[in-house]
Amino acid sequence: MLKVHHLNNSRSQRILWLLEELGAPYEIVHYTRGTPIPLAPPELKAVHPLGKSPVITDGNKTIAESGAIVEYLIDTYGKGRFKPKAGSGDYWKYIEWMHYGEGSAMLPLLLALYTNMLGEAGAALKPRVDGEIANNLSYMESALGHREFFVGQELTGADIQLLFVLEAAGARLDPYPNLVKYRTRMQARPAYKRGIEKGGPYALMSR
Repeated sequence: MLKVHHLNNSRSQRILWLLEELGAPYEIVHYTRGTPIPLAPPELKAVHPLGKSPVITDGNKTIAESGAIVEYLIDTYGKGRFKPKAGSGDYWKYIEWMHYGEGSAMLPLLLALYTNMLGEAGAALKPRVDGEIANNLSYMESALGHREFFVGQELTGADIQLLFVLEAAGARLDPYPNLVKYRTRMQARPAYKRGIEKGGPYALMSR
């Protein structure tokens, strides 16, 4: 049985969403962040040496990294869905967006989290970090336009990857109406809601 090693308030929530969209059977192994510093618990290191989530186990396979997991699940359980056909006009757009979510878009948001934790010690970096966040959100706003999905006419793995970025952006998304509507639309999908119900409280959900 496919197992998702799920950490609360983490990227693993996107994996639950995808599995609900796929309709694939799976089990959830729950892990909870520590306090007061919300780090992953050491038990996750028994699953993968990095001790991070998401991680899935499927038979004798153990796979980490959101993008790799999304690709594996779509290729294994998607039956040709959720990914443009190789060689099609949308295929390389899809690949670019798949890598963009974690490769470019999330870094400044993580830096914002860390500089805020540092308080005055991180103040000098804040303008640069804020500028990079705005640059990425503006890029995504323009690229999405008024379309329903980032690639093609149907949900793809790229949307699974990118929604987490927009949830992490929180109120920073307010000046970008296309992205706000997109975030609301994705969170209204029945499969997304089922993933939240199974994954538990999710503080990244925008209010």
